[in-house]
Amino acid sequence: MADRVLRFGVIGLSRGFDLTRPTLAADSRVRLTAAADLRPEARAAFAAEFGAPAYASAEELCADPQVDVVYIATPHQTHAELAALAASHGRHILVEKPMALDLAACRAMTEAARAAGVALVVGPSHGFDPPVAAAAELVGSAAFGAARMVTAVTFTDFLYRPRRPEELDSARGGGVVFSQAVHQVDVVRRLVGRPVRSLRAATGAWDAARPTEGAYQAFLAFEGGASATLTYSGYGRYDTDALMGWIGETGGARDPDAYAMARRRLDGADEQALKAARAYGAGAPAPSAPAGHEHFGFVLVACERGDLRLTAGGVEAYGPMARWTVDLPPPEATRTTVIDEVWDAVVGGKPPLHDGPWGTENLAVCLAILRSAAEGREIDIAELETRP
Repeated sequence: MADRVLRFGVIGLSRGFDLTRPTLAADSRVRLTAAADLRPEARAAFAAEFGAPAYASAEELCADPQVDVVYIATPHQTHAELAALAASHGRHILVEKPMALDLAACRAMTEAARAAGVALVVGPSHGFDPPVAAAAELVGSAAFGAARMVTAVTFTDFLYRPRRPEELDSARGGGVVFSQAVHQVDVVRRLVGRPVRSLRAATGAWDAARPTEGAYQAFLAFEGGASATLTYSGYGRYDTDALMGWIGETGGARDPDAYAMARRRLDGADEQALKAARAYGAGAPAPSAPAGHEHFGFVLVACERGDLRLTAGGVEAYGPMARWTVDLPPPEATRTTVIDEVWDAVVGGKPPLHDGPWGTENLAVCLAILRSAAEGREIDIAELETRP
């Protein structure tokens, strides 16, 4: 296995790929051997950087015998079709979150991978973050006991980053619930370690110029009695990076004086031109070296015998009689735990944590948030799971 290399083909040279690119390029277990994208400039940049073919179609990439794993980094609504295509060619699959936009598509993706005998991993998402993994190991230990209550709070400028029209249309997978709640759900599910039973939620759409959900709150009840509260705002005012030592969500250092920068960039600008300028192949600067671990804001876990607070540097542990810190040195590259999970699944035959059923339940919780807010009532997750 020491000589084994996983050959990755990327469909969609998107912002998601650009954030994961440093890890893919640096990890000795991985070689980027192909890409597919509609944009000629992105294909040219990939071919120049990696000396590998870049195709205009996903079909060509999936048919390339030099590809072991297909990384699907395209818009949400395309994931199911592309996963089926990759599976039909016998390729293992890494698909960006959310897994899809409806549960039937998630189940079809899972079945396609199962039938083809290939691994399916859903990520990257913040459930992969090393501080989350370290805290999850402490939860349930003799020192802390089971998780009983989780508080997760994230405030960002998500809604004012340059967006395509569908990213501001909830019916097409836009808004913060599909793109951001899935992170918080992934984190709290990993920490609690039990299925979500029901939830009550409210959403906010407070800017007519950005006509989609920009905020939400949800109260999750888990099987076994644990609960979690999720709060998220993407309206670009308060920023929870202030609670994380001004380490940003992707692990880089933030400037606390750059207040409202996202809204200022949009003011009077051509939004689609701004979006294009951030894309891979358009000359945008590469992500900076990490100053800490990726995170998704403030997370505090109240266990039976102690509390755990996640940080960009590790975990602050508060036991019955003492407190201490689990320090996790800054990584050379973020998202290596995603490669770990794909490697273990493909090479080691270990079932991944973030598999099809896991990604399906994450989406079910997100759909329940939207439904609860629309109907003004508590939603049992089984209501969604049993619908066609």
